[in-house]
Amino acid sequence: MKPGIPVATVAALGLTQIIGYGTLYYSFSILAPGMARDLGLTVEQVFGVFSASLFAGGLSAPFVGGWMDRLGAAMVMTIGSAVSALALVLCAWSPSIAVFALSIVLLEVASGMVQYQAAFAALVESRPMAASRSITCLTLIGGFASTIFWPIAASLHEHFSWREIYIAYAALNLTVCLPLHYWIMRSRRSEAAKFTGRDGHVVVGALPVEVRRRGMLLVSLAFALQGFTLSAMLTHMVPMLGAIGFGTAAVVIGSLFGPSQVLSRLVNMAFGKNLPPPALATLSAALIVAGVLILGLSGTWLPGAVAFAIFRGLGSGINSIAQGSLPLWMFGSGGYGAITGRMAAARLAAGAMAPFVFSVLMERFGSNVALMANACLGAVGMAAFVAVASAAKRTATSTP
Repeated sequence: MKPGIPVATVAALGLTQIIGYGTLYYSFSILAPGMARDLGLTVEQVFGVFSASLFAGGLSAPFVGGWMDRLGAAMVMTIGSAVSALALVLCAWSPSIAVFALSIVLLEVASGMVQYQAAFAALVESRPMAASRSITCLTLIGGFASTIFWPIAASLHEHFSWREIYIAYAALNLTVCLPLHYWIMRSRRSEAAKFTGRDGHVVVGALPVEVRRRGMLLVSLAFALQGFTLSAMLTHMVPMLGAIGFGTAAVVIGSLFGPSQVLSRLVNMAFGKNLPPPALATLSAALIVAGVLILGLSGTWLPGAVAFAIFRGLGSGINSIAQGSLPLWMFGSGGYGAITGRMAAARLAAGAMAPFVFSVLMERFGSNVALMANACLGAVGMAAFVAVASAAKRTATSTP
């Protein structure tokens, strides 16, 4: 009999993912103009610092993945919550551009210790055979992060400075996320004893050993291109919609992104049980490209902007599931932390360039050119996922 989903663990991780993504990622684009004015920088320069920090986070991902395999993902997440709080306080205090840049880099390194990469690994460690279902449930909860924190950040910024907001965010990470991650760490050993190798409940990868290197390169490329397109849109969605001409409605339109993520995960839970992860990843890329094309072609037409936010949310929601389930399906549960860490390095390194590059494209050439460039890269990523699916199908048919 298959082990059930660890409901309490998934619920706890869901809350920490909402806080983690909301405080460490989604709020940045809302607070960036205030940071720029306070530090005497342009908005482009602030996003340049953010891009550099994402790149540093990508470089650290393989090391973080290795630590998760050695120490346990929950322990890494517990430490990461403390580091996140420290980085937020350092950023809020930063008296100079150098200290600000250092704190943002530390913030992104900490993000790799507490966000989806680590949470997925914690679920695989806990109950490998139930991990795919647990990942879907977790992303269902985590999908509310942008819906909750974009309006929160915008509302708080009307009354408080970005420094004061970051102090409050540090308190959330320290008083909510850290205790929950510590509890998961304490309970992990008993879960592992029940549901891992002692009773044979492990996941064996679909790819034979001799083709795994090629599969790793292909899927890493696909996720890297996907990471670039998503990072560009997520960090600039609200400001970009405002610049196009939607004004204060930009926040409301952008807030549709979160419920759309949740909707895609609900649909996947109900109807996508037999859909293999490579096909799931390809579908996510197609939805994201479609959303960008709709916005680029519709201009200031409100239904087009709404469709853009919904399609991006649907694609992003499915992509989050694929990031956890595709490596598990391809390579199995053994060494899952290190495998996903290497994949995350490529994805985050590509995504690191996106906020700055997209900001420059919008400033120099306008939103339409930036959107079409994003759509082209997304189409290449979709083709890479198709290649992953084709390679997996060939392997399956050639294996006796």
